[in-house]
Amino acid sequence: MPLTLDVCTAQHIGDRQDQQDRVAFLPHSRRPGMALAVLADGMGGRTGGAMAAEQVLHTAKSVFEAYGPADSVQEMLKAGIDDAHDAISLTRYTSEKEPHSTACVMLLQGGRADWAHCGDSRIYHYRDGALIGRSVDHSLVADLVSKGRLSEAEAECHPERNILLSCLGAPERPQIVFGGTAPLVAGDCFLLCSDGLWGTYSDAELGSVLAQHPPRAAAELLIGQARQRAKGHGDNISLLIVRLVKRKSDEIPASLRG
Repeated sequence: MPLTLDVCTAQHIGDRQDQQDRVAFLPHSRRPGMALAVLADGMGGRTGGAMAAEQVLHTAKSVFEAYGPADSVQEMLKAGIDDAHDAISLTRYTSEKEPHSTACVMLLQGGRADWAHCGDSRIYHYRDGALIGRSVDHSLVADLVSKGRLSEAEAECHPERNILLSCLGAPERPQIVFGGTAPLVAGDCFLLCSDGLWGTYSDAELGSVLAQHPPRAAAELLIGQARQRAKGHGDNISLLIVRLVKRKSDEIPASLRG
């Protein structure tokens, strides 16, 4: 079935002084039908966090542009995160900053999606509003939940919910988890977002909004509600929504075909 993409990226500074998140949707310059979605949540001071997140975008774009037909998708995604980690880590020795970042990177091509992530920014996959899967945070509370020492409800309000066990720029190499799905069908929707967004919603709430509204309207609603729920203490918010819809017969072929 011919498919087309409806894509939206959105950000809000929240109640912070600076926006340290970065997000981008990058069509390949030479290979039609291929695009990369990238989201990073920087940490480490006003300029350090922004620099780290910017490095994730810069590195992911460079690796993506060099990606060839014979290359491994997983190796490309891994190189984007590992190379960004190396660049961010080098900054620690050339400045007084302590830059770190999360990373979510997703490749869309040929009727499939492949992704990699590190940290607590998330990748969600919904189909007609139903959650198909989401990335698991590299965080203390997620680890405790996996070990049965915390419930999901307890994790949501745990005082140490923001402590990460892995991220880019840390002394240890980043833990990278991979995922993918194929074939893509009309009704598939992917959401990449920082914790400034998902921290105020349940998985079901996110799916409901994404199913009922096109990406731009969904982004506006999600950010607006997150701002209300933050009550003046909101983090930076960044999100990227990719929805697959049926292509009209008279529409110019878009970037994906199922």
